[in-house]
Amino acid sequence: MNFTVRIPDLSPDENDLVNGLLEQIAHRSMGNRLRTSYYDGKRSIRQVGTLIPPQYYTLGLTLGWTGKAVDALARRCTLEGFVWSSGDLASIGGDDVWNDNHLAAEVDAAIVSAIQHGPAFLVNTVGADGEPDALIHVKDATEATGEWNRRRRHLDNLLSVIARDKDGRPLTLALYLDGETITAHRDKATLKWQVDRADHVYGVPAEVVPYKPTPQRPFGRSRISQPMMGLQDAAVRGLIRREGHMDVYAYPDYWLLGADETAFVNADGVQRDMWDIRLGRIKGINDDKDEANPQLARADVKHFPAASPESHWADLNGLAKLFAREASLPDSALAISDMVNPTSAESYDSSQYELIAEAEGAVDNFTPALRNSFVRALAMRNGIALKHIPVEWKSIDAQWRNPRYLARSAVADAGMKQLAAAPELAGTEVGYELLGLTPQQIKRAMADRRRSTGRAVLEALRQPAVTADDNAD
Repeated sequence: MNFTVRIPDLSPDENDLVNGLLEQIAHRSMGNRLRTSYYDGKRSIRQVGTLIPPQYYTLGLTLGWTGKAVDALARRCTLEGFVWSSGDLASIGGDDVWNDNHLAAEVDAAIVSAIQHGPAFLVNTVGADGEPDALIHVKDATEATGEWNRRRRHLDNLLSVIARDKDGRPLTLALYLDGETITAHRDKATLKWQVDRADHVYGVPAEVVPYKPTPQRPFGRSRISQPMMGLQDAAVRGLIRREGHMDVYAYPDYWLLGADETAFVNADGVQRDMWDIRLGRIKGINDDKDEANPQLARADVKHFPAASPESHWADLNGLAKLFAREASLPDSALAISDMVNPTSAESYDSSQYELIAEAEGAVDNFTPALRNSFVRALAMRNGIALKHIPVEWKSIDAQWRNPRYLARSAVADAGMKQLAAAPELAGTEVGYELLGLTPQQIKRAMADRRRSTGRAVLEALRQPAVTADDNAD
């Protein structure tokens, strides 16, 4: 639902801009919330036709296929940190920006949001009293949007809805412009708007993190596509049909001929339990020997075996494989049966090839926004205007984990072969990375190496002094 706001302290153009961006958020809201419901496993289908009794649609049956499609890709897009080939990041506050903003977790959240909705947004702000010097916030497409400049390939502005009231009306807004940030808050009691303006030297301090952007859709598109949603809905209908099948057809059918209603009551005249009747637990029926019609004189039971639910499982299995194709997942990720796990590294890579390629393409699209946001945060921390950022900082880049899941032994073996070809890398950070060490292990190894080198230098300086003292004696 879209709400028009009029903030007295804003100019007519600024009010028009705010309302235009609010309308854009509202326009996309239905689709974004729909995909969120699929991702969260809260999407249950409505009744379709009259063949299935309506009570089965109230069971709330659902599937987590779309959530798995998002998470399987997101877990292969892991940002390990930032590197600077021209200098030491720690010396300009890189470690502080990373740790103060919990960027490892925040970037993971941004990636999941971008894969769900198409874009996620990173917003840089200068910290207030008691806060870190530079902050990076993640906003998803349900609460932020902006206008994209195709020539500059950057945002001209960004609107962030920070808070809404119980009816969905905006309570707090932040409008990020080139060189200015406008914050507006509406008091719940007086309904009056309070506006705060802050000038800065960081351009439009926001970045778009897009998934699969195109020239027509620079903000990207959701991985939860219409085919995925349609296949999941079809599979949920299959689950509902199976549930009805198990209730109605899982028990064998018996037809009792030549008996009246007295066959279904106890000796005291009370009707037998329906489950006993349904399961055919009728142990004795009296025959009428004086009945003229022989067929009515003797009771006859006809048995029809229960129908197998195998056809429902086969349908679900086929739908699972179709969904796996659409999501670039291996069949083994979703299929119920008829699957054999890969037994070698080559077969595993072959089964995961499309997902690995998808992850490599995704991180290529995520990198520019993450790098720009991180560099802007460093500028804020060091009090440097955006246009005065040192040229050396252009070599700061994001470092991603390999989207392939490799055994440590395989990584170490490949690293040893590379170091043998380039021995000058031994003992360097790059060399340790080739061996597969984690960033923490690399830092500890480099620190131990520096300490060891320092002790060796001190020992070398001490030895001539000891020799001179011996000669003096």
